[in-house]
Amino acid sequence: MATTRYVIALGSNLGDRLQHLQGALRLMLERLPQARLMAAAPVYESAPVDCPDDSGAFYNSVVELECDASPHEVLSILRNIENEMGRPMERAHHAPRNIDLDILCAGNLIIDDVELTLPHPRLAERRFVLQPLMDIDPDLVPPGQSASIAVLLSRLPPDDGSLRLVTRNWC
Repeated sequence: MATTRYVIALGSNLGDRLQHLQGALRLMLERLPQARLMAAAPVYESAPVDCPDDSGAFYNSVVELECDASPHEVLSILRNIENEMGRPMERAHHAPRNIDLDILCAGNLIIDDVELTLPHPRLAERRFVLQPLMDIDPDLVPPGQSASIAVLLSRLPPDDGSLRLVTRNWC
């Protein structure tokens, strides 16, 4: 398997949110074949989007890493990590969670099948994804897009203060 650069979003809105992000990153680096961390964005706190009314605020970040695994293999490993960290496989849509791991991009691949859609279909709509990405790779043009992360972020409505920097050094 060739080395692929992955952009992965991490989120948590239950328990010790920062500890959950740190634990998930550690497990990714341990379990993804030949994983190398290339960049880690700061952690931001954001209001929940499309979640039940009683959902707490999320801690969100984004990491770039390289590994020798296919996108479907990475997805399987991420799902196993989520499950091991307490996120049930069967759950209500957008239910509160200890950890949420999403592949945003896998190199220049475009995938659309029953298991996986890449790049992530809502990547360009979510400030809590675009802002951390802006911090580590503002010039990235996701596959299928014609604009960079910096331009995509500038196209969103003005920040209403719902995104707050928590820490720059977390891993």
